[in-house]
Amino acid sequence: MRFEYAEPTTIEEAVSILTKYDGRARVIAGGTDLVVQMRQKAVKPERLVDITNIPGLDYIDYDMNQGLRIGALTSIRSLEKSPILREKYPVISQAASQLGSVAVRNQGTLGGNLCNAAPSAETAPALIGILARAKLVGSDGERVIPLEDFFVGPGKTVLKTGELLTEIQVPLLSPNTKGIYLKHAIRGTIDLAIVGVAVIIRLEPDDKLCTDAKIVLGAVAPTPIRAKKAEELMTGKRIDDSLIDGCAKVASGEARPISDVRASTWYRTEMLKVFTRQALKKLTGETS
Repeated sequence: MRFEYAEPTTIEEAVSILTKYDGRARVIAGGTDLVVQMRQKAVKPERLVDITNIPGLDYIDYDMNQGLRIGALTSIRSLEKSPILREKYPVISQAASQLGSVAVRNQGTLGGNLCNAAPSAETAPALIGILARAKLVGSDGERVIPLEDFFVGPGKTVLKTGELLTEIQVPLLSPNTKGIYLKHAIRGTIDLAIVGVAVIIRLEPDDKLCTDAKIVLGAVAPTPIRAKKAEELMTGKRIDDSLIDGCAKVASGEARPISDVRASTWYRTEMLKVFTRQALKKLTGETS
């Protein structure tokens, strides 16, 4: 396969090249997804735009008044190991730890994982659950959108020609908020998720009253999706085993899984119930 290669040193230069090639160029950073796709001839770009030499896109910046900012070139391993994330946003670190091998996490970037737009992407459900936003930069300037709106289909995002994802922004979490991401895969973290579930809840510690809930499903629809009916079922109620079972059943009904080489529609639906139930039990301490 023949292609041209560019190494811009500024966002503006990268945007200019991407705009010029009008969809025929692809951005590369870690390359853990794109290189495989090119070897399989699933994508055939005329030019690769390597953004790893653009300074200022690799950072994890937390402000106690403004929240969290993560640069698009931040490695998945950095998310996993970050002390500030483990303290303030542990669900991000925990979700990052579920992505591939250590070697892949060292090489892969947050921006790459999101822009690849795989329905099974490990970082997306947790970030959507904590209401992350995506900062996009293009020839027309900047825009910031909810990450939930970033994905439009398998391998497809709202990025316009010439646009780059440069940053993920996360608001401060409310007190008593905690979250978890669970992934079901045949060989553990090195495999793509058959089912992924992120649950973020705000729970009053004394009486287990759920005052807010976000349940985000991965690998069971064309994009990561929120199980909003299940969220509504939980919110304003005291958590018990019966409510957890009901939420798991409702969440599975909101999914739109397919059958493929890794799992059938039926299996994904049943495992979604299992893993949603398990996530809720882990967060709420329900063990019966």
